Amino acid sequence: MLSVGLNWIYIILTTFCAGSGIGYLAEKKLRYRIRGLDSILMAGLVAVTVYAEVFSLFYKVGAVANGILAAVCLGVFLLLRRQISRRMGDWWRETPAVKKVLLPVLFLLWTYFSSRGYMAYDSDLYHGQSIRWIEEYGVVPGLGNLHERFAYNSAAFAVNALYSMKWLLGRSLHTASGFFALLLSSTALELGRTWKEKKLRLADFAMIGAVYYLATIWDEVTAPSSDYLIMCTLFFIVIKWLLCLERDSGPRREGVVPYALLCVAGVYALTLKLTAGLILLLVLKPAVSLLREKRWGEILLYLGLGLLVCLPWMVRTVVISGWLLYPFPALDLFSVDWKMPAGPIALDAAQIKTWGRALNNAALVDMPMREWFPGWFAALSGMEKLLILGDLACIPLFMGYALLSLLKKKKENLDILLVLVTVIGSYGFWQYSAPILRYGYAYVLLVDLLLAGIILQNLRRQQVLYAFVCLYGCYKLVMMGDYIRGNYLIDAYVWQQDYGSYELTAYELGGITFYHPAMGDRTGYADFPAAPTRPRIELRGDGLEDGFRPAGQ
Repeated sequence: MLSVGLNWIYIILTTFCAGSGIGYLAEKKLRYRIRGLDSILMAGLVAVTVYAEVFSLFYKVGAVANGILAAVCLGVFLLLRRQISRRMGDWWRETPAVKKVLLPVLFLLWTYFSSRGYMAYDSDLYHGQSIRWIEEYGVVPGLGNLHERFAYNSAAFAVNALYSMKWLLGRSLHTASGFFALLLSSTALELGRTWKEKKLRLADFAMIGAVYYLATIWDEVTAPSSDYLIMCTLFFIVIKWLLCLERDSGPRREGVVPYALLCVAGVYALTLKLTAGLILLLVLKPAVSLLREKRWGEILLYLGLGLLVCLPWMVRTVVISGWLLYPFPALDLFSVDWKMPAGPIALDAAQIKTWGRALNNAALVDMPMREWFPGWFAALSGMEKLLILGDLACIPLFMGYALLSLLKKKKENLDILLVLVTVIGSYGFWQYSAPILRYGYAYVLLVDLLLAGIILQNLRRQQVLYAFVCLYGCYKLVMMGDYIRGNYLIDAYVWQQDYGSYELTAYELGGITFYHPAMGDRTGYADFPAAPTRPRIELRGDGLEDGFRPAGQ
């Protein structure tokens, strides 16, 4: 816990300074003030992640990367110390006393959860090794040839590597998942306003979904999986979007800036996990406004910001795999000697899909949905079945709501319809492609809760949800207490639980020792370089930094 807490203090300081710099530029250039410390921290997380990805293109992400980051953040703090002091003063005065008490409680709880728990299978399969490659070399040409999963180039691995502190501690921390959960928890504390005002906003239903999700993953966030980062980011974007819509419906209109900035955060979500790309449907709202008003300068600015966020990630993907997007071999734009063969890429994509559909046979990738869906649904737990049935029921309800809005010409409903189209489209893509619940919890919950929110608001029966939240909250508090009681003897109060250890077999390639599992397919983090299998590849030069290419090229 201690190592996690100290690591998070460093993350908070650096992301707050980076986010404050972005906030200052937004005020100067866009005449918009980013509200909320959680929004400042999220802006900072986007900035430092992009920084880590850019840095990895030139050098390993370790001591030098952190030294430069710390120096820049110190410079920002010194330059903006008055604005930062004023912002912190405003936050302290405006924050309710209950929230001031709950924030340190949440901090302690999430350090406990992040220090121990279930390490996701894929973290010992390839997450840990992917992070270590960034720590040791930054980016290596053709790394995907060593193992195809290394080509799943999530920005989550870059931010984990930046804050792992292996260069300082001699061991690699993996605290980013827990920190994103902590940040989303702080955002969800906005629900306290609901109890005070006795009125549920649509954003509150999204927050309830976030709380449900956080209460589901608390025993898993010790793993450096991209799934937790992307789900927390998607919840954050939708919550903030709905809060902006609420302010727009009152006397204080937001304008187009916050929506455009949230779309930039949507591009960031895409770099965390490519399957989140449909969140960018939200760009229609700011795009229509900017085009109608012919604000060409701002259009170029936001396009430039989006490109700045995604370009380093795309370059990393090309360097690692030889393809622009992985695993989509249809986009064949580059001719490099380290390019991964198209056949294994297609096989890997098929394996991901069929595994998600509970088929576990890549040859069945073209099986119609009507044939695989019943078996997939039967394998879900009882609560998961209820959530999916709710999603399926929500689709015709959404169609009725959309038709009614169009017939009655309720233009004020168009913004809500765009959010619904985005989450339902994202759910549909997830359901058809690789429907493992941890890949799509945000979509599953948001579809259910946003439609339920619209219905309950119109029926003025919000007390139904009050009762559910209270009952579910009590149940989860009991479960949390039981979890803490069952795990408090685990020796993780100083150091975070480490990656798993496995029996590995050594072999040589070009005079360099590699490792693969004696049994199974997991390798952990400690033995490096390691991969689940012994591939048919060759070195491109004399060292690992030169990368890999398929054998015989």
